[in-house]
Amino acid sequence: MHSASVIKEIEIRACKGPDVSGDDSGEVVSVDLPGGARPDFTVVTITTEDGTTGTSFGFGALDAKAAAAAQSQVKPFFIGRDVFDANKNLKDFEMFDRRWNHVPIYAYAPFDNACWDAVGKITGQPVYKLLGAAKHEIPLYVSSMFLPGPEHYAAQALEVKAKGYKGYKLHPPNKGVEGDIECYRAVREAVGPDFTLMADPVIMSSYEEALRAGRELERLGYRWLEEPLLDVNFNGLKKLREKLDIPICGTEVLAGAHYSTAWCIKEGIVDIVRTDVSWRGGLTAVMKTGHLAESFGVQCELHTTIYHGLEQVQLHAALAMSNCEFFETLYPWEDFEFGTKTKLNVVDGIVQAPNGPGLGIEYDWDFIEDHTVAIF
Repeated sequence: MHSASVIKEIEIRACKGPDVSGDDSGEVVSVDLPGGARPDFTVVTITTEDGTTGTSFGFGALDAKAAAAAQSQVKPFFIGRDVFDANKNLKDFEMFDRRWNHVPIYAYAPFDNACWDAVGKITGQPVYKLLGAAKHEIPLYVSSMFLPGPEHYAAQALEVKAKGYKGYKLHPPNKGVEGDIECYRAVREAVGPDFTLMADPVIMSSYEEALRAGRELERLGYRWLEEPLLDVNFNGLKKLREKLDIPICGTEVLAGAHYSTAWCIKEGIVDIVRTDVSWRGGLTAVMKTGHLAESFGVQCELHTTIYHGLEQVQLHAALAMSNCEFFETLYPWEDFEFGTKTKLNVVDGIVQAPNGPGLGIEYDWDFIEDHTVAIF
């Protein structure tokens, strides 16, 4: 073990998304933005014996303090570990977590991402090249939030197309299958037959409704149907895959990361698998899933990490995968593009490779400090 690259300190910040008033009341001031409100987040920073730091955003769930507390259960595991030992650390954590922990699926990832940031800084290389670059740019599609009705989705899809983005994915408003289909039809009619569209109902109420929607999406020429049923509804998903021609995309919130994804591929549960650097074990686990899928000739499309601070981490994995066609962000960006001075570099709808060693992210520490409500 190289002592210089051993982790000696870890800081976990719980950060509220909304702004806090400047007086002593601590009253939270709502953020009035098109998507709703800026979400809570966490920030994990590791420091090695030689003073190298690595940082990653983490998922804030509905309460940043609760999320950071969950992540703090991972902190003692990483103290004294080498940032270069990504696969050893992930494997050892299985035993550590099983024996007396059982943390949420989002708890481990920011530590792994932060280690990769440190490794890149130590070696002077961007992380995507250390992972084995497959490309240096990737097409961007954006995903809607939940909008009121068909005309709102149609208008937004036209806006997205005009900006040069390469696709649009609907999260329909959950008003029943017929309401969803109205939205799917309106968007296809608005953007024309050739623009790439995807559908993600974030689970429907029944297999029968999912089958009905899937058949209409086939007629409309949608690229894939994502999470039509719960990821653990293996029987329903497999039946859908067998009956529909449109690819079924899933596994994004399935516990077990690459292990459970392997089973879903083997059993023919889905056509396209999902993973991300927030909910599925960080860069190390994501690359395992990506390579696993590639070995079976299966696409691995990365699920948005929500925060642009994490999307900039995820970009490294996307660029290191041959079987990842698109990069996804939520739309509009205003609610999610915060906490970093660096931004995603999008040229003509194509996300460009980041510059600089490590993750190449410059954090806005003033913003992070102003939104920190607890430190673990």
